[in-house]
Amino acid sequence: MKRIFESISHPRAAVIIHDFCMVLVACFATVWLTQSLSVTPFSSNLTATTSLMTVLLIQGGVFLTTGLYRGLWRFASFQDMWNIVRASVYGTVSIMVALTVLQGLAIRQWIPAALIYPVLLFVLLGLPRMCYRFWKDSRMIVRKSGKNLKRVLILGAGRSGAMLERELRRRGGFDIVGFLDDDRRLRGAQVHGVSVLGAIDQLPRKGADYNADLAIIAMPSASNQQMQRVVEICELSEIEFRTLPTLQDLGSQATNIGDLKRVVIDDLLGRDPVSLEWESIRQGLVGKRVMITGGGGSIGSELCRQIARLNPVELIVVDHSEYSLYKIDHELRSDYHDLLFYSVLGDICDPATVEKVIGDYKPDVIFHAAAYKHLPILQTQVREAFRNNVFGTIRVAEAAERNGVGTFVLISTDKAVNPANIMGATKRVAEMYCQNINARSNTRFITVRFGNVLNSNGSVVPLFQEQIAKGGPVTVTHPEISRYFMTISEASQLIMQAAVLGGGGEIYVLDMGEPVNITYLAEHLIRLAGKEPGRDIEIIYTGLRPGEKLFEQLFHELEPYEQTTHEKILLAHPRAGDWEELRSELRDAELAVRRYDTKNLQQALVRLVPELAKSGFNTKPAKVIPIHRSS
Repeated sequence: MKRIFESISHPRAAVIIHDFCMVLVACFATVWLTQSLSVTPFSSNLTATTSLMTVLLIQGGVFLTTGLYRGLWRFASFQDMWNIVRASVYGTVSIMVALTVLQGLAIRQWIPAALIYPVLLFVLLGLPRMCYRFWKDSRMIVRKSGKNLKRVLILGAGRSGAMLERELRRRGGFDIVGFLDDDRRLRGAQVHGVSVLGAIDQLPRKGADYNADLAIIAMPSASNQQMQRVVEICELSEIEFRTLPTLQDLGSQATNIGDLKRVVIDDLLGRDPVSLEWESIRQGLVGKRVMITGGGGSIGSELCRQIARLNPVELIVVDHSEYSLYKIDHELRSDYHDLLFYSVLGDICDPATVEKVIGDYKPDVIFHAAAYKHLPILQTQVREAFRNNVFGTIRVAEAAERNGVGTFVLISTDKAVNPANIMGATKRVAEMYCQNINARSNTRFITVRFGNVLNSNGSVVPLFQEQIAKGGPVTVTHPEISRYFMTISEASQLIMQAAVLGGGGEIYVLDMGEPVNITYLAEHLIRLAGKEPGRDIEIIYTGLRPGEKLFEQLFHELEPYEQTTHEKILLAHPRAGDWEELRSELRDAELAVRRYDTKNLQQALVRLVPELAKSGFNTKPAKVIPIHRSS
């Protein structure tokens, strides 16, 4: 009783009063129908005060317990209709049991009424709700649209397309003129009353025939090849186009099926969503103290975000850039209020900093992402590259061993395979050191090697976007140059997966798919910006820079590889090396670093990584000389 009166004092009192009136109407209609059909009504004195109060109290209580008043009429849905069905059936059973007890009726007397009453009640409660929603939706569409309806073609008539159509119709301002889908079985069919007009490659013609203003790609699970094809068709149609979030985007609570976004290069080059063995990752990382060096960088910061979701005991982030550390510190403290998080401003090349941080925090796992990686700059900075990429790694690795760290993950690069540049060679030396120390330590030293990361700091994508924003030209070093790419999120997740796969000493190589031609990348970035390559934005080829190769390799010829239990992670068998010889070379190199002796450092690097000499090793600054213009 108390709950009913509390509900009546609620702003939805009109809804409750309506429903109680409908209960009375259903009761009287049931009596009239049972008498008209010449059958015995379920109560001989149903209009009596006692009987009516019994019906209202019981049915009202059932309404509350079935959650009927949690939904708004404005958004009446299938779930609300199901609640009405349950309330009608449960209420009928409860009322009949109560009346049988109170009035001593036989069961056979109320069976006809038990069949009529719930049907009437469902219609009387459900029909007004659906009519109200239809009325409100119609008013909203008229109010929002006016004379500025945007005519839309939806590409993809599957579940996502159907959900999008309903969402756009609810929002108003859109006139859905049709669907396009490659499934022949859908030709001529209708989705929510909207026709499937043909295949996706008919977009240029159908767009013109129906005067479409916007095409929306409703294919969240499409592969990159499928997206490339669809985007090319959209570009040919010269119709403005948008896409729905990907399946990975939809995993975020802040992203809805109706959120439209511009197609970005990640949609074209990002591959199928990564399927991770989250249970093994949780076992390897949950409840652990995790430290990330270079945690403010592109890969390091994404590792922070991914690991923070796994609820580690502590997360320690080290970075030498104050601003980068501030950004990831602010983000994690804002998004993960319960996370025990420490940010440390420090240089991994400083032995005191490294020993203090690892000694005090005692991490269980270290992800070593700190490194210099910009190839052209490092080509003339051999001392700093050696100091950071090699000796920084050694400092952290040795401190990890001394302090009993369980797992040390070195994040390496495909440029360490047959390196032709300072950056790749120094990362290869870091790999060699971790492989050798693993055999002499209780710490598991694991290396993860992958290629370029889309939109990472200093990568080619932000550079091209900046050049396009300025009106061009876009500079590509060679028409045939290609690189492997993956998204930051994918790279970080596969690094975590590899970290729990290895027993120590392994080199894990992430499956990068097919290499991407850089000219192709530049052309698509220009088109996604609404420009035409060669007409609006020129592409200029400047010549390969010192240390730059036309293509990268993921494996050395002396590194046989095999498939692991994860389809996107391969295992390269590391090459054997002489530990004492390596240590001797590194001692000499450390003296050269202290003396700033770049000549001896170059020689040491060639001795440690003989492949470097075969590449025509050159540390002269690059000269940008245009050799070709796109027409």
